[in-house]
Amino acid sequence: MATTQGTATSGGVLPSTSPDVTGRSLSGQLGVGSIVFMVVAAAAPLTVIGGAAPLGIALGNGVGFPSLYAISGVVLLLFSVGLAAMARSVPRPGAFFTYVGYGMNRALGLGAAWLALLTYTAVQLAVYFYIGFSLNLYLTTLVGAPEVPWWIYSLATIAVVGYLGYRNIELSSKVLGVLLVAEIGITLVLSVAVILQGGAEGLSLAPFAPSNIVSGSPGVGLMLAFAGFIGFESTAIFRDEAKDPQKTIPRATYVAVIVIGLFYTFAGWALVMAWGPTQVGDYALANAGSMIHDTAANYLGPVGGIAIETLLLTSLFACVLSFHNVLTRYQHVMGKVQVLPSPLSLVHTKHASPHVSSITQTAVAALLIVTFAVIGLDPVMQGFTWSSGLATIAIVVLMGLTSVAVVMYFRRFPNEERSVWKSTVAPILAAVGLLGVCATIVAYFPMLVGGDGWGLSIAILSLVPLALVVGLVQGGLLRRSRPETYAGIIEAIAV
Repeated sequence: MATTQGTATSGGVLPSTSPDVTGRSLSGQLGVGSIVFMVVAAAAPLTVIGGAAPLGIALGNGVGFPSLYAISGVVLLLFSVGLAAMARSVPRPGAFFTYVGYGMNRALGLGAAWLALLTYTAVQLAVYFYIGFSLNLYLTTLVGAPEVPWWIYSLATIAVVGYLGYRNIELSSKVLGVLLVAEIGITLVLSVAVILQGGAEGLSLAPFAPSNIVSGSPGVGLMLAFAGFIGFESTAIFRDEAKDPQKTIPRATYVAVIVIGLFYTFAGWALVMAWGPTQVGDYALANAGSMIHDTAANYLGPVGGIAIETLLLTSLFACVLSFHNVLTRYQHVMGKVQVLPSPLSLVHTKHASPHVSSITQTAVAALLIVTFAVIGLDPVMQGFTWSSGLATIAIVVLMGLTSVAVVMYFRRFPNEERSVWKSTVAPILAAVGLLGVCATIVAYFPMLVGGDGWGLSIAILSLVPLALVVGLVQGGLLRRSRPETYAGIIEAIAV
């Protein structure tokens, strides 16, 4: 293992005698099922099927959208091969930027950490947009509350999430488990109901026909499909708590990708069948925000519509709370090594929470929502889709860098993995696939944001290289001014 052999000085691998700079010492008996369960929970499946899938159908390749979940799953399976192999070798496996730091260099790893911050900030913003719209729809149509602007509900959610984050209050894992089972269960029940009732135009494999896959704007569809997989890499973070990490983590990674991919593909196919191949595109375009509720109401009755809308809200809230906690901890540890302002590293004396980081993240989210509300963005067709698009292109670039880092790492430490398939072939195939995904998304990005040119698209896409540049510049400055801090930067900010 690399924990006993890693001695490189330029690629991000610390000597075997390096201290655990975080002071954590975790242990446990988590098996494959437990880890997969937590990863699928973080994926917020009902949010994906109820939020992203209708938009993928409306703005992407229409009837063929569900097939893009399967294509995404295949690319990510190849990616997972190298990820799992490297997780067995590096001293402190964690989020993607740790692999970039170990495989390439610390400065690029720091850039990848900034890119991860951008990714999760964009995802969080997307969910705040959607939950504001969904709460307004739920309370006005199902409860009879007076209609108010969507952003008021978004800001209210930000306040609640900020309060929970400030006080370090997490939702009970048992409550989250029940809600996860419920949202998966009702999605499967709805899909089976569609099958049993024969759909709107009969059941078919139209979503998987090549002509439908490449119709419309497949790049936009691919972007929204890939967004549903953000977070699956967290299997490696449970390494210290796994029963047998050498076997458990790779298996959990593969199972998570397969389960998520199959679930999304099946539920997406059922959603298309529910409205029929000839009608689903137009309906999604006109009713993307309410499509999952309308589908449930049609096939499960009014109670089904209320149930799925309620679970969609709980799924959105659990999702955004999870990303808030991830972001505050990223900021907290980056503040500790002073790549972000050092006050972000402060811990509340009573609540033992990264309270300054939580307040900062809450303020940033509120400022962004207010700014976009003043501009007059539509919360679903613009706010949610633009933010999701930015998060997706950022995560695809991050995965591509990680695949290259895997190949470079095993070239420097060939004895760490003797399988050429795991150390070279699969990561290269994944890198090529991710490059293709990235190119396709960029080519179709103007269709996602709308407008009559590339101006807005370039402004949004430029945030990705900008994040990397910030990290590279910081890394270069650290190497000259604080070489000891630079030497342990990847391990210090591992979360």
